[in-house]
Amino acid sequence: MKVALRARERPRLGALRLILAAIQQREVDSRAQLGDAEILAVLDKMVKQRLDSIAQYEKAGREDLVTQECLELGLIRSYLPVALGDEEIDALIDASITDSGAQTMRDMGKVMGRLKPQLQGRADMAAVSARVKARLSGR
Repeated sequence: MKVALRARERPRLGALRLILAAIQQREVDSRAQLGDAEILAVLDKMVKQRLDSIAQYEKAGREDLVTQECLELGLIRSYLPVALGDEEIDALIDASITDSGAQTMRDMGKVMGRLKPQLQGRADMAAVSARVKARLSGR
């Protein structure tokens, strides 16, 4: 933040302030210091919000706002861990299903409970959930 402030990079400084404000707001709401997993969840939520905003702004023809959201999105993603590939996600899903002994859709909660800490911020959890659902319904 200090580097952006000294370099007078207003868009970057604004995005960094948004990130810090979101984290601090979550800390105030929960009345506890956030750990790495919770911070990743906040950043992941911010990424989803930016993607939704970009889609809406593109529909409305607001390229100036799309540019700002893309800048914020890139900055937020730079603080997230490297995204996993499809093969790695599939391997983690298979391992989680095997370890939990999941057989049917009723066991989906067990599987997702094991996967969430491993994949938070590294994969789209909605897509992972769909993959787990497909695997368990195919068994």
